[in-house]
Amino acid sequence: MQVVINSSPLIFLAKLDYLAQFLDYPDSFYIPQSVADEISVKSDSASQTIQSFIGSGVLQVRAVALINLAQSLNQRLGLGESEAIALGIELNADYVLLDDLAARKEAMRIGLTIRGTMAAINRMRKDERIKVDSLDTLYARCVQIDFRVKRSIFDQIFLDD
Repeated sequence: MQVVINSSPLIFLAKLDYLAQFLDYPDSFYIPQSVADEISVKSDSASQTIQSFIGSGVLQVRAVALINLAQSLNQRLGLGESEAIALGIELNADYVLLDDLAARKEAMRIGLTIRGTMAAINRMRKDERIKVDSLDTLYARCVQIDFRVKRSIFDQIFLDD
């Protein structure tokens, strides 16, 4: 599978110490150049973790060829989201990992399959790549790292098994 990832899911997965397990799937993972640039200007541990996966080639950086699409989307969305959506179209990605609601709606409108950080975590939990002892603890960790998700949506994702 081909997966395009925006910066916020990368950052949150790294902060939760789940990024290595996510990138261990036998998929091809791509990020647009703008996401790589955004990550490279930060020096926190999450950004350093992400940069190590870029350096090793596990996260493949791609320049977006559909520049007009990215520029059009960038009028309403952030640059990273815009380029992730454009790259998803270019690569005919199996899905794009996005959390921003406006970006998700736009990506679905143009026909992309979208997943979010919580869905990725739930998939890893179901596949037993990570152990989640308590959903309450996981939710508290998400709140602690400033991941904004309503508890009702969080419960819907994790309890609808």
